[in-house]
Amino acid sequence: MTRFMVGFVAACLLAPAPASAADKPVRVFILAGQSNMEGKAPNTLMDHQATDPKTKDLFAHLRKGDKWIVRDDVFIKFLDRKGLLTVGYGSPNRTGCELEFGTAMGDHFKESVILVKAAWGGHSLYKMFRSPSAGFPAAAVLEKELKQAQDRVTKENEKNKKNNPLPTMDDVKKDYGSSYRKMMAEVKDVTDNAGTLFPVLKGKPVELTGFVWFQGWNDQYGAENEYESNLTHFIQDVRKDLKAPKLPFVIAAMGQNGSKPATGAMLTIQKAQLAMNDVPQFKGNVKTIRTDALVDTAAEELYPTWQKNPDQWKLVGGDHPYHYLGSAIWFNRIGKAMGDAMLELLKDQK
Repeated sequence: MTRFMVGFVAACLLAPAPASAADKPVRVFILAGQSNMEGKAPNTLMDHQATDPKTKDLFAHLRKGDKWIVRDDVFIKFLDRKGLLTVGYGSPNRTGCELEFGTAMGDHFKESVILVKAAWGGHSLYKMFRSPSAGFPAAAVLEKELKQAQDRVTKENEKNKKNNPLPTMDDVKKDYGSSYRKMMAEVKDVTDNAGTLFPVLKGKPVELTGFVWFQGWNDQYGAENEYESNLTHFIQDVRKDLKAPKLPFVIAAMGQNGSKPATGAMLTIQKAQLAMNDVPQFKGNVKTIRTDALVDTAAEELYPTWQKNPDQWKLVGGDHPYHYLGSAIWFNRIGKAMGDAMLELLKDQK
């Protein structure tokens, strides 16, 4: 054997071996927000529109034959539920944007994907999702809230002839950031115990890859002017607490206005969310998408008369405007737009 061949063989023996399947990190995406992130499209509506000749093409990529695809490469944990991604991981008997988003991530990555959903209806960014660096509201605001809470308990005590203790300032403060902390606990649980939650992933490392935020409704009632500041703090704190300084963030802006222009507090929050696209430190790692532009016009047009046409309504929608009409088409479009935006951010980070 020539000296060249000896050297070549030695180099091959010393070269690091290609990473095995077990060494490839599982891609983890966090989906957080309030009721619309839970998902509000009825599964019965999904089933109908997936077989209706007028709409079935919109759902064909999510189906195999006459059944919904159950992904074997995308896993999901949503509070007390976990499993392989398919329909039904929204609110009870409903589906949300996780279906299209997870499908996009599963199609893109060779590695397995985990979706961690942390979503609770009626939770504002101002209070329950408030992140640490935003601090507490002004002392006067807290004092007013404390007085209201104490007055409420006092009246209940008088009415029911009880002597329950009055709330304290600590009681008032504990709700601030409570959902933020629960969200972080969900993420830690999944990243620490992925192999236990999903045994097929046992032994594989995990890697936080992206964050999606879909929220805003409850901040319309007096907290809209603080939303931009609170959202900036939220993004910064999530990255700090997860030790992921450039974690890609996709924000789905409020769009319940649909084809009509947003007004009032909704417009203020929408503008605050879209303003994240122009924050210098977020350039290339945060992207806000519009959800109103994705409106399901068929559901929007029928909604004003849904009570007079219930049988027709249940074939296109399943909820009120604040839940995007429960439109499967609208939620799926939002999920796909979230996925497209996330992949764009990940491409830009390479």
